[in-house]
Order: sequence, then structure tokens, then C-alpha cells
Amino acid sequence: MENLQKILSEIIADFIPDFISIEDISRLSGGSSNESWKITLNTRENKKKIVFRRTPGGNLKDEESNNFVDITDEAKVMNIANDYNVPVPKIIKVINNNNIGKGFFMDFIEGETLGNRIVNSDKFKMIRPKLAKKCGEIIANIHKIPISKFDNIKTSEAEDELLKYEEVYRTHNQDIPVFEYTISWLKDNIPKKITKKLIHGDFRNGNLIISNDNLIPGVLDWELFHLGDPYEDLSWICVNSWRFNKIELPVGGFGEREDMYISYEKVLGKKLDRERLKFWEVLGTLKWGIMCLNMIEIYRSGYDKSIDRASIGRRSSETEIDLIRKLIMS
Repeated sequence: MENLQKILSEIIADFIPDFISIEDISRLSGGSSNESWKITLNTRENKKKIVFRRTPGGNLKDEESNNFVDITDEAKVMNIANDYNVPVPKIIKVINNNNIGKGFFMDFIEGETLGNRIVNSDKFKMIRPKLAKKCGEIIANIHKIPISKFDNIKTSEAEDELLKYEEVYRTHNQDIPVFEYTISWLKDNIPKKITKKLIHGDFRNGNLIISNDNLIPGVLDWELFHLGDPYEDLSWICVNSWRFNKIELPVGGFGEREDMYISYEKVLGKKLDRERLKFWEVLGTLKWGIMCLNMIEIYRSGYDKSIDRASIGRRSSETEIDLIRKLIMS
């Protein structure tokens, strides 16, 4: 930590002219792929909070994480999203430093990101019913961003996503009956292709900054952005794992699907296909179960020994229950 603080001080001094010193640095919770550090700065005028984001330990992504975009591209898409009325932290500086790796500095936005607090705290009691509608509006604005703004962006649609995650699942050499059944169901229900949109790829409770002042002032963690089916973003936030035990409220544990869908439809002027949404929610649940299998393997490999990796790994079994509810009991 002391060495990191020393290196960051030298870097920050180059782009914040009135910088004096780092008063405090702490790693923010969450972010199971990349690290995020909150930094409190002393400047000649006042104190200032910023966030530094980088790959774990400054390392390159491991092979099991090759779904993620380069962290400098994450900064680029956030800058573009900001131009299209999508709430994101402002990018201050992108770096590629031999001592601490690739990363970027961005503004710190006040608010709550911990999903459990968002769905349970009395602090957000009055705004929770409004959040699903706001999510629909933000997702629609993401999908309005012209894909011409991007070069060499990865494309992944329904069949691609299913094939990719089935291949990863097979590498674990585990025979999980619920996963096997789900893969078979998904193959039988692949939706027809539609116009591709820019997809956030991880739009969910936990990657949103929630505030009583302006509901959702920031969308975080753009490391999975790609071109694909717009229904992916609308369904991912409804996966039960992001409801934080508020199973009766499918949108992030705080709202109703229809509130989000109607808000989305209003912005884009297009009716959504509810059955297509079900396919993507089932696929999203399976994907998260397989991601959980990956997490424990990444932890065991020594690439990232954070407690987040190990604790998330155990959650694969939870998705089996969710899939049974979605496919068999509903």
C-alpha cells in the first residue's frame, strides 16, 4: 500500500497542478475483476476525492478473463457514454505505468453501490420505487449510442454468448444436471437476430451508484461492453443474484420489470418482446453460475487471491435454484 501510494503521488502530481499529497487511499468494495481505489487528495485549495481503477495488482488479464475489454478501452467507452446522457464518472487521466500497470483516474461520485444496502436501507426507502424506471431510461440511452463511434469492438449475440459460456463450463469437467438442462433449453430457444446495439454487459445492482439526490448519478464497470442484443442489458439486471434476497422485486431487488420496460419503450419508441426477455434472463442466470465457477479457479491459480474471488465462487449453486424456478416452476 505504501509503495502504491508513493507511485500514485508521483503520477497525480503530473495532471493535478495544485496537488500537495495523498491524505488517504482505500480499496473500494466490489469489483471482482478490476480494482478501484478511492483517493483523498490534499490540494492547495481544498480536499478532493478521485478514484483510480486498474487490473488486479496491475497485471494483465488472465486467460479466464478474456471476455473483458482492455481497461483503457473501458475509459474510452465511458467518455463516449457521457456524451449521450448516460451518467458516468468523468475520466480524468488514463495511464500505462511500468510500476502499477494500466488504469485510469476518474471523478468520485457520492452515493451507495453496495446492493444489499440499496435494497434494505431505510435511507433509500423513498426512491427505491423510482429506480426501475430510471434504469430503463439509462439502458435506452446506452442503446442509442451510435456504434459508428467504436472501432474493432467485439460482437457477441445470443448464440455467441451461449457457445462461449458452454465451452467455459465444459473446461471445469463438472456434470451439473441443472446447467445441462438449461443449455439444452437455451439451444432450443435461440431468438432471431435483431439490430445490434452497444451493450454495457454488466448493468446491474452493484454497478450503479444510488443517490437520494438524483437516483442513479453513475453507471460503473464497463469492462464487458460489446455489440449485441439489447435485451441482454434489460435482462441481466433481473437475474436473481442481483436482487440481494429481495426475490419479489425482479429489477435489482428494488423494482418491477414493467416499470423498467415501459420507461425503455418510451425513450426508444419501440415495444419489447417479453418472451425474448425471458430467454436472456435464463441465459444471464446460467452465465453467472459459470462465472462463479471461474472465480474460484482464478483464486486457486494465484492470479488474484482476493477474498472476493473465493467468496463469489461458492455462489454457483445458488444459480441452480434460480434456474429451476425460472424454467421448471414458473
